[in-house]
Amino acid sequence: MSSPKYKRVMLKLSGEALAGERGFGIDPDIVADMAEQLKEIHDHNVEIGIVVGGGNIFRARTGTKTAGIERTTADYMGMLASALNGLALQDALEKAGVQTRVLSAITMQQVAEPYIRRRAVRHLEKGRIIIFACGTGNPYFTTDTAAALRAAEINAQAIIKATNVDGVYDCDPKTNPDAKLLNTISYMDALKMGLKVMDATAISLSMENKIPLLVLDMRKSGNLLRAIMGEVIGSQIVAE
Repeated sequence: MSSPKYKRVMLKLSGEALAGERGFGIDPDIVADMAEQLKEIHDHNVEIGIVVGGGNIFRARTGTKTAGIERTTADYMGMLASALNGLALQDALEKAGVQTRVLSAITMQQVAEPYIRRRAVRHLEKGRIIIFACGTGNPYFTTDTAAALRAAEINAQAIIKATNVDGVYDCDPKTNPDAKLLNTISYMDALKMGLKVMDATAISLSMENKIPLLVLDMRKSGNLLRAIMGEVIGSQIVAE
């Protein structure tokens, strides 16, 4: 197989991706499968950073609306949920034989290392997969924004958003059967069209730092590796 197109990538995983068909909690089979896919990529000497959400355990927006939890508190609860997912993914990766470190934006020394940019880069250079937990460590910022921010900080060559759809559409394919898959689109057009692939802050950060965003369905085995090798899978959002 040819050399990877991207040598250092940032993978954005939603918390829901870890839940499988159940929609909540952590599905051990799903996590184990993800670990095997990541190991295969790691074996091609690709440096991998991962930002994982916490929506399978607690969604801040839902908690604010339905439980009446104050927004800042709800956001911190969501960050802690992402740490739980990060630890579960770390466990699966290490069982697969891949050295992994969880770096948290919120200090919790007993279970994770504090996030320090230079330390994160050094871990990557040593061949360890890095899981960035607790978002940016600040309320009002999504894990999409955390992925874009950390990608810029570690000089990732691409951000890969693993979803449960096969790319970016011009409208919602669940409600419109005529929705068109967009193979390539500019960041500016994504903002103008109001596409909900990532929030506006994350898209702006990625655009400013000229980091391409790949959107694909990770449930299809091999998609992630094929995209990293340079094959066009799903959708690509790029600079003008």
